[in-house]
Amino acid sequence: MTLAERLRRDLARFQPNELLPGDDVPAVSTAVAAAVLIAITDRPEPGVILTLRRADMRTHGGQIAFPGGRVDEGEHAVQAALREAMEELALDPAQADIVGPLESYCTVTGYVVTPIVAVVPPDLPLSPHEDEVADWFEAPLAFLLDPANHARERVLFEGRQRHYYRIDWNGRNIWGATAGMLVNLSRKLAWS
Repeated sequence: MTLAERLRRDLARFQPNELLPGDDVPAVSTAVAAAVLIAITDRPEPGVILTLRRADMRTHGGQIAFPGGRVDEGEHAVQAALREAMEELALDPAQADIVGPLESYCTVTGYVVTPIVAVVPPDLPLSPHEDEVADWFEAPLAFLLDPANHARERVLFEGRQRHYYRIDWNGRNIWGATAGMLVNLSRKLAWS
């Protein structure tokens, strides 16, 4: 069984469990549709491709994220996730074996994000877009999915107590929406 087949099987068998919806759902008129690509490398010990956003970005500067962004008019989440991965990392869409979408995740900044899970070959010649991505790396899927590595944190934000998850891997701080989507993937797959 291939990695993509295993992921499809395990996601299809998912029994309703407590998933993180993200922050409060923004008003429908102000919500912005977005999509990200959870690109899992097809190797004996699979990894997940993540980006480090440039520090001078207008929003989420210096944060670790999945490749992704707004869904443009006329496209669906899969198309947007693949387009953004191509723009940000030169990840050829033809290399992505789409497994499927996860539940949408709402961000405090007003985005409703659809994560798209895909399997990609290992060691692709990725190249970060100099205007958006400072760096990229691959973190082990098993580490990211292990609930023991999911630290629940809280912060006072705009006068309100907010909870979020943080995953520290190899000196990299993965937090907020990216960590939340990984926690959801972990809960859906329940891999050991």
